[in-house]
Amino acid sequence: MTGLSGSGNDRVSRPDDDLLSLASTIAEAVEGLAHLWSVAAQGASLQLSPHQLRALRILEAEPGLNLTGLAVGMDIGLPTASRLCDRLEAAGLLDRVLHPHKRREVQLHLTGQGRQVLAEVASRRSQALARVLAAMESAEREALRRGLQGFRSAQDDGPRGGGGAGS
Repeated sequence: MTGLSGSGNDRVSRPDDDLLSLASTIAEAVEGLAHLWSVAAQGASLQLSPHQLRALRILEAEPGLNLTGLAVGMDIGLPTASRLCDRLEAAGLLDRVLHPHKRREVQLHLTGQGRQVLAEVASRRSQALARVLAAMESAEREALRRGLQGFRSAQDDGPRGGGGAGS
């Protein structure tokens, strides 16, 4: 397929060009979503950094995780994870509890306040996203739903058919 560029040069459009263009569009949308996510989180009663929120989300998913597990899950060093936990504990969002069977290991648990902050942030984010979705046409929302389901399936299944950029 041949297209005309704005410079007057003819060029052949390749399937990879379409994928890269779509990837660029999605990247812009993800940046917008990340901004929406961040603004919504900052409106919560207790403002936490994205790093702190991520730590709380990991600990919500894996109660009792130790410091090493948190550091690995966040891809940060142990000293950084320890300082992060110090701040979360000082804010009343995290408790450190001695492991019942391993006396040298400390388990990390969210406090009730930590769970409440996560619930508030999740609610604010959902409300902000719902406002954007409400501004879309019904058919656009359904297309987005189907597209995201396909994206998640492809992500879970890995590359299909050997196609894609770089193949």
